[in-house]
Amino acid sequence: MSGHSKWNNIKRKKEKTDGAKAKIFTKIGRELAVAVKEGGGPDPASNSKLKDCIAKAKANNVPNDNIERIIKKAAGDGDAERYESMVYEGYGPNGVAVIVEALTDNRNRTAADVRHYFDKFGGNLGTTGCVSFMFSEKGLIVIEKEGRDEDKVMEDALEAGASDFQADEDVFEISTEPEDFSGVREDLEAKGYEFVSAEVEMVPSTYTTLTDEDSITKMQKLLDALEDNDDVQNVWHNWDAPESDDEED
Repeated sequence: MSGHSKWNNIKRKKEKTDGAKAKIFTKIGRELAVAVKEGGGPDPASNSKLKDCIAKAKANNVPNDNIERIIKKAAGDGDAERYESMVYEGYGPNGVAVIVEALTDNRNRTAADVRHYFDKFGGNLGTTGCVSFMFSEKGLIVIEKEGRDEDKVMEDALEAGASDFQADEDVFEISTEPEDFSGVREDLEAKGYEFVSAEVEMVPSTYTTLTDEDSITKMQKLLDALEDNDDVQNVWHNWDAPESDDEED
């Protein structure tokens, strides 16, 4: 598989976030709050889920003050907001597999929104398990290439326990098994590395190519609609999106 697909997804997300930081901060804030409540309290030293969320927040340039304020609020008794984790699976145009992860305080509203987007843009919402078998969980850490020695980064990554290392044109992609992700990330962090992205992702085993313009437009609109919804945290898909589409976003 060419190394373009995962990094292009991140690049596309990153370009979007530069113009929509408030939305990204809201979503990550929600993740942080859930990690505090479900992961075991406000101390990242004893709450690995929270520690991973903090690293993701920092990779997305969420200010430390914001992170601390969200954690403090979530740990306090006065925070009554309760979010439920939901996963939806379905197909985009021409059978593109799509997984939608949401954190919601109103599951009926979120389910209706997600179903509406699939229907509107030529897809259909399926049942649990209908596409997830095509994906596997992988930790993915992305580091800027500029000014770094490839051999040194690879050596540090593999020493830390990474399962794979790839050099793209402007980044290094470090893959891990899901259970090794936190340890590898912490090890690299301790060595002074900063991350463009650091999270456990759903990586497809096969990709679907769209050739006709109508399907490409609908797929793009489906992803945009899902990503713009405040309840939706992550959208994973197996569309082999062309480079030019990513750059136009």
